Amino acid sequence: MNTNSHPSSVLETHITSLPLIARGKVRDIYAVDDQHMLIVTTDRLSAFDVIMPTPIPQKGVILTQVANFWFGLLHDVIPNHLSNLTLDDLPLTADEKAQLQGRSIIVKRLKPLPVEAIVRGYLIGSGWKDYQQTGAVCGIELPAGLQMADRLPEPIFTPSSKADVGDHDINISFAEMQTRIGADLAEQVRSVSLELYRQAAEYALKRGIIIADTKFEFGLDADGKLVLIDEILTPDSSRFWPADQYKPGISPPSFDKQFVRDYLETLDWGKVAPGPELPAEIMEKTAAKYREVADLLTK
Repeated sequence: MNTNSHPSSVLETHITSLPLIARGKVRDIYAVDDQHMLIVTTDRLSAFDVIMPTPIPQKGVILTQVANFWFGLLHDVIPNHLSNLTLDDLPLTADEKAQLQGRSIIVKRLKPLPVEAIVRGYLIGSGWKDYQQTGAVCGIELPAGLQMADRLPEPIFTPSSKADVGDHDINISFAEMQTRIGADLAEQVRSVSLELYRQAAEYALKRGIIIADTKFEFGLDADGKLVLIDEILTPDSSRFWPADQYKPGISPPSFDKQFVRDYLETLDWGKVAPGPELPAEIMEKTAAKYREVADLLTK
């Protein structure tokens, strides 16, 4: 187990009992068999598409808990990639099982779509920058005179291309998405994404959390049916704001890694790898934010 800065942190897993498929920005993926994969959520944190060298303690456990909660809550909207297998079904050593406990899922192998499905309910981040320049977000015209962090008249779907590790995702138009994956499938992805966001945002608001925007990923099963994959509605894939501190015109305080992004913006760093080490204070405050939002959503 490769740890750094904190005794309970996992920066990288080392599971020799299973073949490694890939290491992503946050996840280590291992092969189980022809039909299944093991996905491990480490404590790595990426910001501006660069993996930071400092892990956030227990972040992977919290993300896994939150994603699994949402998979359960929203399973009526669309099937997801979770399988019925557990760690006990795998040929693991005791040390390997300890590394994986609480931060791993065994999922069905599916064919991932080469696009990310982004839903925005509020005007913030790259959407706000786009709107200031063009009056639109990803080509979707919006009313004039909106402020930063304003709630949009209705949520909008703004897909992006899926980038390799270290590259930036690129916003694409819906027409471009239709060209890439087919018109009918693109329509289905948009419709399902907006419904997932609608139900999640409604639930979260009752818990005092605004979901400003979020990202979904999808795959196809052997029959060509659409399945929800990756993680969903976590502080890594979404922008969560405390509802009681929200007001338009400013960038609201955040439950997600915006806290790290804000710190990084104060540095003389070019947003290219390698990322800078995070101070202990930033690391601990970020971990506390992840814990707080998990408690508000799932308890």
